[in-house]
Amino acid sequence: MTQSSRLDQANAWLQDHLPQHALSRLMYGVTRITWRPFKNAFIRAFSAIYDINLDEAVSADPDDYRHFNAFFTRALRADARPLAPGELVIASPVDGLISQIGTINGTTLIQAKGRDFALGDLVGGDEALTQAFSGGSYAVIYLSPRDYHRIHMPLAGTLARTGYIPGKLFSVNDATARSVPNLYARNERVIALFDTGAGPMAVILVGAIFVGSMETVWAGQITPPYRKSPSWSVFADESVRLSRGAELGRFNMGSTVVLLLPPGRTSWKPDRVAGTPVKMGEALGNVTRIE
Repeated sequence: MTQSSRLDQANAWLQDHLPQHALSRLMYGVTRITWRPFKNAFIRAFSAIYDINLDEAVSADPDDYRHFNAFFTRALRADARPLAPGELVIASPVDGLISQIGTINGTTLIQAKGRDFALGDLVGGDEALTQAFSGGSYAVIYLSPRDYHRIHMPLAGTLARTGYIPGKLFSVNDATARSVPNLYARNERVIALFDTGAGPMAVILVGAIFVGSMETVWAGQITPPYRKSPSWSVFADESVRLSRGAELGRFNMGSTVVLLLPPGRTSWKPDRVAGTPVKMGEALGNVTRIE
């Protein structure tokens, strides 16, 4: 075992033995402190450490944000994230780093070199979803603390179901992906399933340690509270229909999005490979047709 792999294993062991949910609740509270000297200093220090491009934000003034989390989930200027044109274009739902992208091998997805995970586990054992995306396409995008943390629609769609799957709160960085088996299928997650002109599409919000909460535009804050049992909400009409590029949710602190698309409908761009950065709205690939 190399020194690097030993460090990865030690990192995974430490995270597994931390009070992950308690620490995330603590972070939830800290990021919502409204005392002006504290939250302004927090925002300025964070911006300096992570080299945040404040020119993109609607406001660069810490006084304009009620607390740190309002800054973290800040809105950007209308021209900061142009949407790649064309209804067949799959737009990146987030800013981040592509961790993995490709075709699902039956019901197996790649997590990291030498590590796979099961589609069925990712979708909480739902057989219908497993069947719908078996052999399909997927992209995993990691959001670092410096990234824009609102999540947008890759394609236009009508919400069909929302699922909450309880789980752990491991970090989702590269080191943890290399060392923790079934990482994305073990962590807490919110699954948003849409009907699109290219078939079903799942946008999966994967929680992580210090992710104080996840929310959607139709349900508001989903976590916390952290629950012990899976739950699903079914939407039987077109009351939630979102255009391509529209906001669908946000991470209050950073994490990962997994995008699933059905088989035979997707062609990823050749330059969209693991390890490359992407901005929200940029083209990830194309679907073959819209019905």
